[in-house]
Amino acid sequence: MIKHREGILYLICGALTVLVRWGTYAFFVLLGIELNISNILSWICGVMFAFWVNKWFVFLSKSLERSVVAKEMASFFSLRIVIGLIAIALFPVLMAIGLDQSIFGIAGAIAVGITTLMEIVLNYLASKFIVFRIKKENAS
Repeated sequence: MIKHREGILYLICGALTVLVRWGTYAFFVLLGIELNISNILSWICGVMFAFWVNKWFVFLSKSLERSVVAKEMASFFSLRIVIGLIAIALFPVLMAIGLDQSIFGIAGAIAVGITTLMEIVLNYLASKFIVFRIKKENAS
């Protein structure tokens, strides 16, 4: 368990982030906010949540020093913005090709699910080969 602590916590925090993302998407849609705007707002909520749970629980970065948090946030958000822009661009494409089905009365839930899965894979790869690689190089 200790050997795989970081990976297990990454998966748990990722699952919680998905719940935040989907929950806020449903909340915004049910408030009557347009689907693409709901998608963007829920993405922002998910990234904010992911930053803090990854900082505190996965990577055990407890510093609240402004310069440390700013540096961490900048690198974390840079990757997430690029990946998020891909997901945001993909959402209307998926809707247009017919993946606009509802789940539990939430329009566009299939498209949100597909973009979320794509984000998880890309975020994992970016973290594994960019963020974690830099962390290991700096520790050497």
